[in-house]
Amino acid sequence: MDSGFVTVKDGSQIFYKDWGPRDGQVIWFHHGWPLTADDWDAQMMFFLQNGYRVIAHDRRGHGRSTQTDKGNDMDTYSADTAELVAALKVKKAIHVGHSTGGGEVARYTRQHGKGLVTKAVLISSVPPIMVKSATNPDGVPLSVFDDIRKGTAFNRPQFYMDLTLPFYGFNRPGAKVSEAVRNNWWRQGMMGGVKAAYDCVFQFAQVDFTEDLRAMDMPVLVLHGEDDQIVPFANSGAKSVKLVKNGKLISYPGFPHGMPTTHADVINADLLKFFKS
Repeated sequence: MDSGFVTVKDGSQIFYKDWGPRDGQVIWFHHGWPLTADDWDAQMMFFLQNGYRVIAHDRRGHGRSTQTDKGNDMDTYSADTAELVAALKVKKAIHVGHSTGGGEVARYTRQHGKGLVTKAVLISSVPPIMVKSATNPDGVPLSVFDDIRKGTAFNRPQFYMDLTLPFYGFNRPGAKVSEAVRNNWWRQGMMGGVKAAYDCVFQFAQVDFTEDLRAMDMPVLVLHGEDDQIVPFANSGAKSVKLVKNGKLISYPGFPHGMPTTHADVINADLLKFFKS
């Protein structure tokens, strides 16, 4: 099927898209919070046109997948991915994650991806851990995530729309603002369940992915914008590349968190080079 649903062990239905030649190299895309597989449109089309088989799914609680009030945690996201991989009979794949999706890639790789993941890419991703603590003094204060939880739970339409500005760097002086891009982000976010979105804040903010990164022994490309206002570069991409066994870092001066959309031509070119290497 080109798209459809897989029912996982707790009965939740996970939506996926699966496009391109069945015998082509698989690229599997993992989206960020609180978005959907649609956030990868610019990458799905580009790599489809370059002969790849491209797959993306809506994480449980997000988009078209079941709006479950349970299982909205990284281990379950990882298990859901494993069930999707098995159902679609994917034996070897390159897994690409953006933001929270990067954490999902790291966790899936360690828990279920042995021998199934040939390469991995972490784009603007949350690992190793975002929240500030005694052991992570340059992290993001917990109060920031508490505000995200409050805005998500009780003022989601306005909070989401406001968040699109720093997400894409549209709040920077001289930025060319795209209302269509902002509206598309809002559309995707509002498709998901509010309980799942609320629960997921803990997963991207307070889950420690250090051991997941250390277990990644395949080639790993880390891409991060140096002007990322959502997942600060110095606390994430700059640290993650040092924890994986075979990592390469590309950082982009001035690029925002949502750079796969705002700078798709640059990101796609760097991804293609890595995939062919």
